[in-house]
Amino acid sequence: MYEQLVSWDNLLLAYRKAAKGKRGHYNVASFEYHLEDNLLQLQQELKDLTYQPGAYTSFHIHEPKRRLISAAPFRDRVVHHALCNLIEPLFERSFIHDSYANRTGKGTHRALDRAQSFSRRYRYLLQCDIRQFFPSIDHAILHKILARKISDKRVLWLCDRILVSGVGVLSEVYEMVYFPEDDLFAASRPRGLPIGNLTSQFWGNVYLNGFDHFVKRELHCPAYIRYVDDFLLFADDKGVLWKWKDKIEKRLAALRLTLHPSQPVPVNEGCPFLGFRIFPHNRRLKRRKRLYYQRKLRMMFRNYAAGELSFDQLTASVQGWVNHARYGNTVGLRKAILRKFIVPPKHHSGRIS
Repeated sequence: MYEQLVSWDNLLLAYRKAAKGKRGHYNVASFEYHLEDNLLQLQQELKDLTYQPGAYTSFHIHEPKRRLISAAPFRDRVVHHALCNLIEPLFERSFIHDSYANRTGKGTHRALDRAQSFSRRYRYLLQCDIRQFFPSIDHAILHKILARKISDKRVLWLCDRILVSGVGVLSEVYEMVYFPEDDLFAASRPRGLPIGNLTSQFWGNVYLNGFDHFVKRELHCPAYIRYVDDFLLFADDKGVLWKWKDKIEKRLAALRLTLHPSQPVPVNEGCPFLGFRIFPHNRRLKRRKRLYYQRKLRMMFRNYAAGELSFDQLTASVQGWVNHARYGNTVGLRKAILRKFIVPPKHHSGRIS
């Protein structure tokens, strides 16, 4: 497998995937300027097992909630794609149908459709959200999970290199949790996957894949959906959901993960999921999402009026938001928000929508 991973064809494909939509960025253009030399150097480092990931660049985002994003150097992102090209198929075939994050043919809108379908068939739901998911992922546990399917020790070496490069990146946002059987050295266990790595997104699914099968095979929950660290269970009996919750907490503790407080609720009360509030027969955009976009649109409108933003950029942003919001019952909301913003005649005639 490792020979395939470091092959020229795989590294070139990995570069193209990493550069897609970003070729105008300075770091990407700089790598591309000496593309053959850079890929040959990367290939030699990987062959010699001397490859060393570079330092991350970290910044915060505040939507949908405050998160610390850590971006790897571009050459490392090429390596991430080269690795995932080879190992994703090994794990993908073992993932359950109703895991929707970071998978081809899945995504948020299909997850929303599935959740609403279940809400029409069952009376109650339990929504669970894992606390500090990416900062809590334990490297030793993840390594064992990866080693069950990856037999090539050099591929595992590369996985460990990438894991080690992320140690401490999320330490400032991690709040230590102690579990039964922990000793004094538990606080120093290597943990955390940088949010922003392709490998982190994929390994998040790998880390919870066994848990997904536990819910389906041992709890025998017929209606279960997971999107990253947010998951829903449906049933007609609230007591059954309470029992499942106790077993889920114990199972997640084995992965050194904990849940935010939650309890079963009737589906008719609605469920906040992936930016919407889902009811059996309609969906509403979450109030926080609506207010956030109104503020963002107001700021973009000011930038446009000042000549700092082009009409095409403004239109693209609005169309992107409309395309997302239309997956809910939001016709009135979209009209109410967009009719407030009319492009000044000196720049362009008509509404921005």
